[in-house]
Amino acid sequence: MRRECHPLLRGRRGDSKFRHGFSVAEMESLASICEVVMPPLPLDALKIRKEEQDDHEPSKSVKSFWNTSASQYPIPHEVAEILVKRGLIEAVILIRVVLWLLATRLGTFLFCGLLCLSEKWPFINNFSSIPLEKREKVLQRWLNHRFLTPIRLAFTYIKVLCLFVFFSRVDEHGDNPAWKAIGYEVSADDEKLTNASNRRPLEKGIIETMNESDSTLQQSLAKKGLKVTLDSKSNILKVQCDALVVGSGCGGGVAAAVLSSAGHKVVVLEKGNYFVPQDYSSLEGPSMDQLYQTGGILASVDSRILILAGSTVGGGSAVNWSACIKTPHNVLKEWSEDHKLSLFSSSEYLSAMETVCERIGVTENCTQEGFQNQVLRKGCQNLGLEVGYVPRNSSGNHYCGSCGYGCPKGEKQGTQVTWLVDAVDNGAVIISGCKAERFLLESNKSGNGRKKKCLGVLAKAVSSRVTMKLQIEAKVTISAGGALLTPPLMISSGLKNKNIGRNLHLHPVLMTWGYFPDSVSELKGKVYEGGIITSVHKVPSRDSKSDTRAIIETPLLGPASFASICPWESGLDFKERMLNYPRTAHLITIIRDMACGEVTSEGRISYKLNAIDKENMKAGLKQALRILIAAGAVEVGTHRSDGQRIKCNEVSENEVEEFLDSVYPMEGALSPGEYWNIYTSAHQMGSCRMGINEKEGAVDENGESWEAEGLFVCDASLLPTAVGVNPMITIQSTAFCISNRIVDYLRRGQIS
Repeated sequence: MRRECHPLLRGRRGDSKFRHGFSVAEMESLASICEVVMPPLPLDALKIRKEEQDDHEPSKSVKSFWNTSASQYPIPHEVAEILVKRGLIEAVILIRVVLWLLATRLGTFLFCGLLCLSEKWPFINNFSSIPLEKREKVLQRWLNHRFLTPIRLAFTYIKVLCLFVFFSRVDEHGDNPAWKAIGYEVSADDEKLTNASNRRPLEKGIIETMNESDSTLQQSLAKKGLKVTLDSKSNILKVQCDALVVGSGCGGGVAAAVLSSAGHKVVVLEKGNYFVPQDYSSLEGPSMDQLYQTGGILASVDSRILILAGSTVGGGSAVNWSACIKTPHNVLKEWSEDHKLSLFSSSEYLSAMETVCERIGVTENCTQEGFQNQVLRKGCQNLGLEVGYVPRNSSGNHYCGSCGYGCPKGEKQGTQVTWLVDAVDNGAVIISGCKAERFLLESNKSGNGRKKKCLGVLAKAVSSRVTMKLQIEAKVTISAGGALLTPPLMISSGLKNKNIGRNLHLHPVLMTWGYFPDSVSELKGKVYEGGIITSVHKVPSRDSKSDTRAIIETPLLGPASFASICPWESGLDFKERMLNYPRTAHLITIIRDMACGEVTSEGRISYKLNAIDKENMKAGLKQALRILIAAGAVEVGTHRSDGQRIKCNEVSENEVEEFLDSVYPMEGALSPGEYWNIYTSAHQMGSCRMGINEKEGAVDENGESWEAEGLFVCDASLLPTAVGVNPMITIQSTAFCISNRIVDYLRRGQIS
């Protein structure tokens, strides 16, 4: 009897592989896992929540969501495509091996045990043929098995991608049918652009390679006042300027403004594209894909930590959450005394912080806080804890919950609307969609102790329409690609300093959550509304060297991000959690990490917390849970893999304390043990740190490479340690000081 074709595979009978390279057998296994992660459920399993008891039955949209499965086309195919396009090679190999084994009876028996047995011939099912309820039991065993770490890691990868794809994909109208069911709405167009116009502030200075070709690029560069020559034999376009800046974020934007204002012809290279407020859709999936490094799906090599880093004109400043906190005094003291970097105790640096705050429009007040920040503030106040307002680079009444997808109201003052505008007004040229491949280095004969001299950069357009490479030659070259990209660029260029790529700090984050039904809480709003970070609580330290063990703030969590990091216990539990999404407040615990990691090539990040970091994280998590309970949550929990949580109104005070004592930050899914946490990071620092000599750092106190004359670093990678607070002001202030020193360097070169 001919086997009925799986719905996923209809129209592809006879094909052995799909476009992404996965085989039909592998895709059947993948689809069957996706079905378990988010299965179709019978309506009698749908519990009507307390706040909906007045309704006779759930809405049509909720019923539809309840009946929907993540195995439906094209979800599994999009998961496979993301894996192949953005996953680490070893992760892709592991997942494909697991999927292939699950497509066989023997492999299924090894991974699933007796649950794959059947009463009918051939008595052993492959994974996709096991009944859904038994497949769910299999996945639950994998999650809680102490030693099945490879298959546990494979499942975690698939679960995260499956749910991200499902809740972020949109139709031609920008809609997702599940959003209505879970109470999520994207802000309407008429709510956007309160201060923004249709103009493009960088238009006169930007060249967007996505709109260029080999035949037009040379002319476009020449029109911007650059000296350009074509080496047709090598297919290289040679461009000359005074200063070349690689990256346009917090460091690169400031550097471009300072150098161009001093009269130098500046070129800025940015591998991301240029967007203005009217381009921002506020749609989570498309925005992450267009504005973030690897589409916002970037993990450390052991998958312990998920990392967010901006990749667009404006860099992280275009997509961050607006927090503008000055460098803490104790950190400046440590950098100046322990690391002997006098810059950080100078009036020059203090003045730079004031200049930066003024230029990006930092305001101290907030006229209206969103739901999550109301929770943080109320919980702290009820416990008698200090809670401060967070300064932001926007107006005090900025009530935008979408700034992480690019501020659609045009009010947030990222570098693309401040420093880079200053730069193009002074003749700077920005080339977007262009990626630096390596620095151009030659032997240095100046006798200043640096063995090499930097002449510029060899770069390549991201667009396939431009096949020629760009050789941009400059008197000074500034690497400002961030702590994840500056080290690989320096290493691939042949630089050998041992500090390059090491000392990577990530401000690791774990989250806690509390559920606040409308019917029992006077706090109004939904999690995706209002300013993302407007309040902060500092968890006090017992250490005399520091006044803070951790800081507690609030995150932006769209439905796809929420679903991806949400603990998975069962299909039913997951769907119930999603129905609670709009009123599930999250608090993030950020620590100033003492441990450090390493990045040696693009996308390969190694990192692990130490014992002190874990204790500080534990203190922050416990405090965050207390705050949520004090604010009136009916249920609170962590993101530990077993769904660690407690119902607040059904337990005694002693039981709450016992629960809090059980909270501890675990390692990632690849570590042996029953439970684990998924960490996140939005702040990367220190991987090309500043040092008083080449043993202590990759660059000197002026930001110049110890190995290559004329090569400077001007981004978060040169910070000596983690900052402990949102680092935007620290990065821009350091960049302002370094850039002025580069101006002095160029002036001395002209005199000599």
